[in-house]
Amino acid sequence: MSSSGAGERPEPAPDEEDGGPELFRALGRQVRVLRERAGLTQRELGDRLGYGEDLVSSLERGRRTPQPEFLDAADDLLGAGGVLRAATEEVARAKARARVRHPAWFRDYARLEREAEEISFFGTLTIPGLLQTEEYARVTFSVRQPLLPEETVEQRVAARLGRQDILTRWPTPMVTAVIDESVLRREIGGRSVQRGQLKHLLEVGRLRSTTVQVLPLDCHEYAGVDGPFILLTPKSKPQVGYLEVQGVGHLVTDPVEVRMLAARYGSIRGQALSPRESLALIEKLVGER
Repeated sequence: MSSSGAGERPEPAPDEEDGGPELFRALGRQVRVLRERAGLTQRELGDRLGYGEDLVSSLERGRRTPQPEFLDAADDLLGAGGVLRAATEEVARAKARARVRHPAWFRDYARLEREAEEISFFGTLTIPGLLQTEEYARVTFSVRQPLLPEETVEQRVAARLGRQDILTRWPTPMVTAVIDESVLRREIGGRSVQRGQLKHLLEVGRLRSTTVQVLPLDCHEYAGVDGPFILLTPKSKPQVGYLEVQGVGHLVTDPVEVRMLAARYGSIRGQALSPRESLALIEKLVGER
């Protein structure tokens, strides 16, 4: 079960092509041609721009969404004369179109999430989707079985990242997240990806509207044995719950069941480390990687 909530089940291809994958592949080919003309390897280009060789390789193959910062820097370094920089607006439009391409089974949750005044996460397998980095999110989709097409992976990543603007918009919902310590220690995607995710979690946890707590491994009366879940309180509407297991999402609307989830969440928060203690533990884990 995953409370990341961004649509991890394989879905049919969208009925309407948004053009993003083709654009990213075309930009990747341009970067490769310009790099080779400059006599640089992928590693050398990455070193000069402050990016990893793997990222440059993925961008050149159209498997990663090119960020405006990368296109601007590559344009200057490779003497592209504005060709790469000119594509930043089209890339932004393609990403915006992809952000709304949630799978059908997830759209009800996504709509309620955007309306929510309060969002409460309990995560036991992965970091909640609203708090994930791009690299971490990509890994969670890339490892799905059966494998998702690369275009679908990129669409799902963009959709998940697109949801995250609710953390910084105004009015901002009150977000609490209790994350099992095992999630913080499991190096999904490798040490570098997990370290970046932990650092991002520290940044998010310091936002005024967001509280992050860790449920420690030495909790002897673990109230979260039934697995992860989410509680949403939409504006002027009753609170609802959301469960996701093996790519199947389920909204919980029965008032009795929702009250049970809310009571359970209260117990879980009571067993978790305080926000200050939780951030201190996350900082310690960052230092160990």
